[in-house]
Amino acid sequence: MNIPPHAPLHLLHRVPDGTLATHSRDPRGFPYPTALPFAPTARHVPMLLISHLAEHTRNLHADSRAGFLVAHASDGNVLEGQRLTMLGSFSPAPSEESSDLARRYLRYHPDAERYLSLGDFTFWTMSLERMRFIGGFGAMGWLAADALDPLEPLSANEETLLCAFFDDFDERPATLALLGVDRYGCDFRQNGRRNRFTFDKPKVTVTELKAALFDWLERHR
Repeated sequence: MNIPPHAPLHLLHRVPDGTLATHSRDPRGFPYPTALPFAPTARHVPMLLISHLAEHTRNLHADSRAGFLVAHASDGNVLEGQRLTMLGSFSPAPSEESSDLARRYLRYHPDAERYLSLGDFTFWTMSLERMRFIGGFGAMGWLAADALDPLEPLSANEETLLCAFFDDFDERPATLALLGVDRYGCDFRQNGRRNRFTFDKPKVTVTELKAALFDWLERHR
């Protein structure tokens, strides 16, 4: 197992969509895969915005165990790209976390504002147990949940502060939007395309993160 450090984490931040596999209620027992947009939480696990009426939501209410697959094709070939299969359970996010999750999710998926306004959609987050990463020949294997990120995540207030720092940068390109920041990198959209910038090493303090964002912004001037 020759998996580069933090490779599963970075993959989760690079792709906007995944496949949720729930346990079907009817016909009972069959896997029920569904393609869905998602955003990574501050703890780097999938956050979904799903309707109360959706089949996969009903499945989760009956059995919260699920799998979630993310993949990044290389030159159009999914078998040559990276893949991550996550196993765990999904549950509705606590109401006190909803506003922070909504703020973060809408940065990644601004078009989801219309779903939130309907009142029928709820945020669900994953409790990860195990994952299997495939990053190419010889770079694959099973990992425990705590291998995803051993560090304490940024708080919502810390991320808000960093987003404000980004917005106040005078020479920021108009086509560049910051989606999220964590200790290992930042997610952004430029000219309509989603991407991720990885830091040279994990940044422990907000001061270090500001310096890393400044260096990244300097490259896009």
